[in-house]
Amino acid sequence: MNKILSLVLLAGGVVLIIYGVNASDSVSSSFSRMFNGAPTDKTLWLLIGGGVMAAVGLGGLLRGAKS
Repeated sequence: MNKILSLVLLAGGVVLIIYGVNASDSVSSSFSRMFNGAPTDKTLWLLIGGGVMAAVGLGGLLRGAKS
């Protein structure tokens, strides 16, 4: 994997995680947690997607550093 692509994936993942954390503090997520016991689907997808993107980007950077 290209080092630039890995950096872009890592940065994009961090941005999605930040948006997910902000979305978890929103009013709609608070109501969803109150009635369903879980945050909104959007919040979950932002956090999961951001985590996966960041992990892939970090993995690409670490793999590139070893070879």
